[in-house]
Amino acid sequence: MLQLLAVPGIGPVRVRALVGHFRSTETVLSAPVHALSQVEGIERTLAENIHQANNAAIAQQQIELAERHACHLLTFWDAEFPTSLKKNYDPPVLLFVKGDLRADDESAIAIVGTRVPTEYGKLAAERLAAAIASRRMTIVSGLARGIDTVAHQTAIKSGGRTIAVLGCGLDIIYPPENHRLAQEISQHGALVSEYFFGVKPDAVNFPRRNRIISGLACGVLVVEAGEESGALITAQTALEQGREVFAVPGSIFSPKSLGPHRLIQDGAKLVMNIEDILVELPQQLDIFDERKTAEPPAVNLTETEQKVLAQLSHEPIHIDLLARQAGLPTAQLLAVLLELEFKNIVKQLPGKFFVKLV
Repeated sequence: MLQLLAVPGIGPVRVRALVGHFRSTETVLSAPVHALSQVEGIERTLAENIHQANNAAIAQQQIELAERHACHLLTFWDAEFPTSLKKNYDPPVLLFVKGDLRADDESAIAIVGTRVPTEYGKLAAERLAAAIASRRMTIVSGLARGIDTVAHQTAIKSGGRTIAVLGCGLDIIYPPENHRLAQEISQHGALVSEYFFGVKPDAVNFPRRNRIISGLACGVLVVEAGEESGALITAQTALEQGREVFAVPGSIFSPKSLGPHRLIQDGAKLVMNIEDILVELPQQLDIFDERKTAEPPAVNLTETEQKVLAQLSHEPIHIDLLARQAGLPTAQLLAVLLELEFKNIVKQLPGKFFVKLV
């Protein structure tokens, strides 16, 4: 398979056609030019390139790199190849995988969005990702900065599984600051790519990467995206694949809300909580109900903590205003807020702003 894919200009569609016709990659590589040319989509020049291909060294190098990076290869014809991806109109024929792909990953939700989210966007992604992970549903994303990173981190923090689909070889982590996160993902899910080791993260790779993100999921959730965001390409691909598309609404004054709002206008499901997602996935509801984890134990709050919590919402509030509303000295308020942070009820944002997480 590696030798065939190394032929310039061949691509997964032609590989599937060739293997479907000749029944094996070995037969394809040994076939005469006239026989190759009879396969639909194989022009004579490409047939000659296939017949003359001498890519054994390239294939061996890729195998050695896979071993070095603790990766394994899955072909379209392997039983372990994701069923949801196999049913797409343009699936990859080869996946490089670091980690493991499981059968129950088929009920995954993809979370995508802007690389530069607002605090609202990060909180929305974190809350929804935590709720999804609490149902033991896998979260798929693209390891990009911003919403992708929040989705992966929250899945791991919540004890769930997550899959990152890369637009480059698995030996190149992009962005580089997510190198540690990538390692964690491989231990709590998988890193996946259709690109050979050594392929750089060029812009042209990401639209094709996005079809795998949506193809691995039964629905795609968009959290903040400008009108030109790549997240909208993923949403469009999801529609073409027959997947559900969900969008988180935002401020009408924020350009990062334009993408989700356009999607909602075009028929995407507006999402405020996990139930808005589950109701659109009736075939998965029984699975989700079986997987739902027990509710976390109730947290005991002091009277002062309850008083402070009553003044908080999901909109950030500055500590000075919060002190006035709660009627507490700033020093005492900070101590209460710290305790609420330990209980995972409150989160501090930059600039001494606080939001409620529950």
